[in-house]
Amino acid sequence: MKIALAQQDYIIGDFEGNRAKHLQAIHQASKEGARLIVFPELSICGYPPRDFLEFDDFIRKSEESVRLIAAECKGIAAVVGAPVRNTTGKGKLLFNAALFLYEGIILGVQRKSLLPNYDIFDEYRYFEPNRQFEVVNFEGKRIALTVCEDLWNTDENPLYVERPLERLLPFSPDLVINIAASPFHDRQPEIRRKVLIENALRAGVPLVYVNHTGAQTELIFDGNSMVLDGSGKVCVQLPFFVEDFRVVDLQELPSDILGGYPDRIALIHDALVSGIKAYFQKLHLKKAILGLSGGIDSAVVLVLAAEALGKENVRAVLLPSRYSTLHSIDDAVALAKNIDVAYDIISIEEAFKAFEQTLRPVFKDLPPDLTEENIQARIRAVILMAMSNKLGYILLNTSNKSEAAVGYGTMYGDMCGGLSVLGDVYKTDVYNLAKYINREQEVIPRNILIKAPSAELRPNQKDSDSLPEYDILDPVLYEYIENRLGPQEIISKGYDAELVKRVLRLVNQNEYKRHQTPPILRVSAKAFGSGRRMPIVGKYLA
Repeated sequence: MKIALAQQDYIIGDFEGNRAKHLQAIHQASKEGARLIVFPELSICGYPPRDFLEFDDFIRKSEESVRLIAAECKGIAAVVGAPVRNTTGKGKLLFNAALFLYEGIILGVQRKSLLPNYDIFDEYRYFEPNRQFEVVNFEGKRIALTVCEDLWNTDENPLYVERPLERLLPFSPDLVINIAASPFHDRQPEIRRKVLIENALRAGVPLVYVNHTGAQTELIFDGNSMVLDGSGKVCVQLPFFVEDFRVVDLQELPSDILGGYPDRIALIHDALVSGIKAYFQKLHLKKAILGLSGGIDSAVVLVLAAEALGKENVRAVLLPSRYSTLHSIDDAVALAKNIDVAYDIISIEEAFKAFEQTLRPVFKDLPPDLTEENIQARIRAVILMAMSNKLGYILLNTSNKSEAAVGYGTMYGDMCGGLSVLGDVYKTDVYNLAKYINREQEVIPRNILIKAPSAELRPNQKDSDSLPEYDILDPVLYEYIENRLGPQEIISKGYDAELVKRVLRLVNQNEYKRHQTPPILRVSAKAFGSGRRMPIVGKYLA
């Protein structure tokens, strides 16, 4: 049997546009002799639809799309993902389901059994878990349909009490299909492949896996759809972060192509470019603006934005103060010229003087401190937002994860923006991204990579005046945020006790700031945002 894999990107709630993608792929598959085409999880409505699922009109439109697509399945079958109503009268109103469409009807339905309710997932809020299992009989083949998480309860990762594949194996399936909406993080591709290999070996039959690509706000989907044979060999693998279409003959699977994945930093780079591009396209936005300081963070964001949106759609603004060094300005200008991006130089000195004069009657003879530093950051934000409003740009935030973790940022200042590009990238990895960008030629000036990080808000300021060096700070943050280790557990791994207590105290005390940041593109297993839900007020480790 020839099967087509449709690795696609959808817009949540764009039923007409999503339907058009389905129909185009179905017609192409039919022309290429495929008997079945497979689409990702919740492909009809887009993933994750979240509270749109609570609107009956949203469900009706989804049902109408299914009917219209089924009507086009003449001589070819399609597996699509859609919410379906729970007609049992018990439990939640919807199931998350894989629908098998053929000759104008729904020939089979397999509802999702394992509903993830951890990290960025919240499916049990909307869906009832499946408790009934069956296979679809099609052209002499018994096909077991599964939906994403239903294959993730493995020996190595036992998350649930039930294993849906075990409930399907007594039907002696000839083929297992898994439709997925599996978001990217920097370790996910390798973990996912292990999961699929284990399931293919357990079933002993070919396994077809089709995943979303593109991005939905902070969630980035890497695609990487694949076909495995019954011995667990990865025989077909679709690319990362792009839409793709492939017809595969299950009787003539190519030899094993299992190999190493792209470098982790390369994947993060491509994920961020994909995330920026999708965010702008799906909101019908075109142009981005950002403050270019001469530092590493804004440099990397500028390059990523230019790659995602085109250099003609990106504008950099240099906002020097009395504390800005000449080399920082020169470095920023050199970078803008290297990638041929438009830039402006707007001094904040007169505005800063005006604030000093205005506040002098209140501040009197109090010495300068963090207040004056924050005023400068907020002046810059006002200028950037004014240009954004007047000229039609979206402001990109350039703060990194290390800074966001410890609160090293100014609310309504450098924390402003419509999208946070590096908010899930530790500072040490920002440097690695810069080196990756420079892998073939010097795009980011070398001086930006080698100079000490500084906010340049007071004379001779360095980040290390306020924070541990990033190569010391980031490992502690990783143990606490990603690995969820408590202070004594981290200390027991050899980290300095006072350092650990200081860092964790900073993380917890600044939770309120992170509740007011723009959406953060997620590239780690534990990003700030919906996947990390911490109380603003609490005494743990305080």
